[in-house]
Amino acid sequence: MNNLLKGEKLLLKAMAHLFYIFAGSMEKPTANIRELSRTEIEEYTKQLGEPKFRARQLWEWIWSKQAADFESMTSLSKEFRQKLATDFSLPALTVDATQYSSDGTVKSRFRTIDGHLVEGVLIPTEERRTACVSSQIGCSLNCRFCATGYMGRKRNLNFDEIFDEVALINRQSEQIFEKKLSNIVFMGMGEPLLNYKNVLQAIERISSPDGLGMSPRRITVSTAGVAKMIRQLGDDQVKFKLALSLHAASDLKRHEIMPINDSNNIKSLVEALNYFYKQTGNEITLEYILFKDFNDSIKDADELIKIFRQVPADLVNIIEYNPIDAARFSKPDEKTVENFMQWLGKHRVNARLRRSRGRDIDAACGQLANKG
Repeated sequence: MNNLLKGEKLLLKAMAHLFYIFAGSMEKPTANIRELSRTEIEEYTKQLGEPKFRARQLWEWIWSKQAADFESMTSLSKEFRQKLATDFSLPALTVDATQYSSDGTVKSRFRTIDGHLVEGVLIPTEERRTACVSSQIGCSLNCRFCATGYMGRKRNLNFDEIFDEVALINRQSEQIFEKKLSNIVFMGMGEPLLNYKNVLQAIERISSPDGLGMSPRRITVSTAGVAKMIRQLGDDQVKFKLALSLHAASDLKRHEIMPINDSNNIKSLVEALNYFYKQTGNEITLEYILFKDFNDSIKDADELIKIFRQVPADLVNIIEYNPIDAARFSKPDEKTVENFMQWLGKHRVNARLRRSRGRDIDAACGQLANKG
């Protein structure tokens, strides 16, 4: 009896997550099937009298094969597919537009089921194929140098939408370069740690053997600096890498370009990063965009060195600035960049200059803003 009641409850949860009224009429159930656990899928198929293996087939179609609709699940009977289409939705992302850079970078604009647009980028090198993915539609942090920050935040991406981004970019990588993705960076639109639950759930599906099977050690989550959530990552014992978008090594300057510094100053971020490392031992990177006559002096380099020595960071990524129409910043000249890099090297800072990719299609760091 208890098992029966449990099965009925799971079935009700699976089939009736939500009924809602729109324009005065009752709509059909719109439960997203990808929000069901494997156990719930098994209970659902069991209640329908389907054989036990049917749940495994359905789960594989949803996650391993990334089916975009029920009709394409061809190993399932027509009747079962019709029943699924009646009981559930499968709101997959679709590719709305694709642009190709002269350097091989590919930018895709994805459309959500409710009509929003969000961008992701495939960045190929000789050694790697990296997907740069978004976690939100727009962003609420208003960083002064970032095109996404001028959009405002429309909404968070659901975990299955983030999964779709990666799956679709992986498909592009296979089609264009005949190789799967090797790395994923959450450095696209939005602040990942302000969409914490969905980002972690997406990474679980991306790294699961019955999902995309990617190692979490090849995934990097980049944050503008939410100290409380960095600590939470440590408590949750995550396996992926973490990158902090520092971009200025004093609170005065960081406040000027990143309003989040008001509530998450550098001291609190240093403490949070040390806590994260103590809990996980995972790799940490500091990200630092060079802005002409703002944070590119030797004095700025000295302040960056001080922070580097307080944090168990493996690397400082020095990033070329990519100008946007809305911001007043510009790139330093090559000599200034060279001097900055040499000074860091002289003081035994492991620093790497990250050159822009995809600038000609507005796909470079800080340029994502759904421009056609």
